[in-house]
Amino acid sequence: MEKGFLNITSEIGNLKAVLLHRPGKELERLTPGYLEELLFDDIPWLKRMQEEHDDFAKVMKARGSKIYYYETLLADVLRDEHIKNQFVVDVIKNSHVGNIELEKIIIEYLQGERPESIVEIAISGLHKEDFPKMEREFHLVDYVKYDYPFYINPLPNLYFTRDPGAVIGQGLSVNKMKTPARDRETMFLSYIYRHHPLFKEKGTSLWYDYQEHYPMEGGDILVLSDEVVALGCSERTTARGIEILAQRLFAKGKVKKVLVIQIPFTRAYMHLDTVFTMVDHDKFTIYPGVENAVRVYELTQGVTTPKVTPKESLEKALMEVLHLPAVQLIQSGGGDEITAAREQWNDSTNTLAIAPGTVITYNRNEATNDTLRKHGIEVIEIEGSELVRGRGGPRCMSMPLLREEL
Repeated sequence: MEKGFLNITSEIGNLKAVLLHRPGKELERLTPGYLEELLFDDIPWLKRMQEEHDDFAKVMKARGSKIYYYETLLADVLRDEHIKNQFVVDVIKNSHVGNIELEKIIIEYLQGERPESIVEIAISGLHKEDFPKMEREFHLVDYVKYDYPFYINPLPNLYFTRDPGAVIGQGLSVNKMKTPARDRETMFLSYIYRHHPLFKEKGTSLWYDYQEHYPMEGGDILVLSDEVVALGCSERTTARGIEILAQRLFAKGKVKKVLVIQIPFTRAYMHLDTVFTMVDHDKFTIYPGVENAVRVYELTQGVTTPKVTPKESLEKALMEVLHLPAVQLIQSGGGDEITAAREQWNDSTNTLAIAPGTVITYNRNEATNDTLRKHGIEVIEIEGSELVRGRGGPRCMSMPLLREEL
């Protein structure tokens, strides 16, 4: 493995390696009764969703990116018998089965399975009806089918690999998710980080851990340069979590400044990258009006917590921390209020930069894509009619591992 495999010092450097999860059986476990609990607004068509995701991966491969998949890396890790057995125990603990004896039975069953089978069940879930018939005493949770149908709940949000983790410099933030429905996703990443050869490189720091008390999600983490990180203070990421992460970056990394962008705490905005992303050295796409609705603070290293300096505006703060004479805030939807609102629902600002001035977007966001092109951005469109049903775009679906430095 080459030196510096984990290395992200910008949002826009040529993308060389990325972590994905191909949507699987977990999406077929969605029913109308559990959409809200599992953070979905609609039920997608899995076959078409997989085709769209495969096309997304092909676009990145064609531009020189190496693709890694959660399910493959996790299965690699579980080939060690000791790690496999502990992983099964942790999955069951996370699943809150509700009966100690039943937990022991499920653990024993899973520990006898192949790594690939364990990974599939850990992601797609274990339905009560799917559990093998065997000689055992039954418990109340076996019979109460209308209470909850799964012993292990499915993880339909895992294809949004951005949120569980983020590489910052040569370190990794394994995030603390806001909602319990996604806790197990970060546990998976923690196992990969601690045990897979790809992540065992000397000098790789752990900036944040999923067992922290304060939520922090990857959609709120933007690496603007090797010395500047932008963190969204949002519905999903807390101010205290930001302070903890920032102070660690200051103490052990190259980061000198953290730009905190407080957005409205609503599901419509959710994360910073649903309304604001970087597309070139001095260009950003933004949902119209957000620039006037946010509050911006600059954090620098303090003794125990960061020093906080309020900034006048987002535009001026970006110019200052990036040492630019000017920046362009490119409004999605061509700046039209109705078009922007419609396309923002389909993640028009959730662009993934794969090189300076080159982004991947959904083809359905026609007005936003045209606007980006008028500002000199190369737009690579992908189909996302089913992928978008989970309320996330190309940036949400990718966790960059390695980018060329600018």
